[in-house]
Amino acid sequence: MADALCPPRQSLTLLACLPAHHFIAATACQEADYGWMIRHYCLKQFQLSMEGIGQRLWCDWEETVGTYGELTNCTALIAERLDCYWPNRLVDEFFVAVHKQYFRNCSPSGRALHDPPNGVLCPFILLPVLVTLLMTALVVWRSKRSEGIV
Repeated sequence: MADALCPPRQSLTLLACLPAHHFIAATACQEADYGWMIRHYCLKQFQLSMEGIGQRLWCDWEETVGTYGELTNCTALIAERLDCYWPNRLVDEFFVAVHKQYFRNCSPSGRALHDPPNGVLCPFILLPVLVTLLMTALVVWRSKRSEGIV
């Protein structure tokens, strides 16, 4: 293992790299432990929170942003405690699995799509129709009025 970290030709360099190798091995991230902890601590809490929100609201970003933020922070804190880099491959795979389970039926914008209330929708439909009819009537009235003036 030291051969992969240090050049093999120089014995002095090899002696200097051996302590570094042991330091790296002692402080390296234990991916198995990290994966287990994010599944058993972070994911369990996220599942409980999402059940509390209810499946009907999973695609409503305003409802899930807090829970999703807690999940993200949990994975980052555990990575920090275990001296793991964050984000990393395990975190990426973890979040892809979370998205496949909880957000696979959501729109790409992250918001549940639905029609606005009638109080908002009706003016946006009626106003252009009325303006079009008014302008048509004004043009017809003006054209009839100008025919007599020549």
